[in-house]
Amino acid sequence: MSGLDLLDYASVLVFALTGALVASRAQLDLVGFAFIACLTAVGGGTVRDLLLDRNPVFWVGQPSYVLMACSAAVLVFFTAHLVESRYNWLVWLDSFALSIAVAAGTGVALSLDQSGTIVVLMGVTTGCFGGLMRDVVCNEVPLVLKQGELYVSCALAGSVAAVIAKRMGFEELTVLAACALICWALRAGSLLFGWKLPVYKSRPPRSRP
Repeated sequence: MSGLDLLDYASVLVFALTGALVASRAQLDLVGFAFIACLTAVGGGTVRDLLLDRNPVFWVGQPSYVLMACSAAVLVFFTAHLVESRYNWLVWLDSFALSIAVAAGTGVALSLDQSGTIVVLMGVTTGCFGGLMRDVVCNEVPLVLKQGELYVSCALAGSVAAVIAKRMGFEELTVLAACALICWALRAGSLLFGWKLPVYKSRPPRSRP
């Protein structure tokens, strides 16, 4: 098993847990838990593989990804009631999943010798699309679209750092570690210290003299 496979497994597991937590907030049944967990877990990676024309898509080639996501859903279904603040668990688990998935997507694109622009886009896609699908399907305001929220920008910063590190000649492990660390540090900072991006505020048109 390669390092990229390990990153995919880690991101699938943690994103599946976040999907199941959202399902618990929506009070879904066990099948609903499994569906949302799998959608969240493999959504970003699926879009990445389709765009990169990887055949087969990673979870089709290795169905164990889906089985792991379903197992995570079952676990949360029977234990979610023990968690006092599910939303806090959700946002922190999501921050870990985001950083791991961004590194996975970036690593896959780098392994295929894609251009820097495509590497960055694949990192952002892998990190953000699963959570976006999860929140839209469960009728929650997507974390990626909350006002001023550092989310997509964290994924972007991590992927850009990886591209720069790769061009500086660093080894793959160092490149992907830097990607994940920078992405998570920015996301954690936004959760702990309220870091936000400036938000557009409309202004009335100036009246002509």
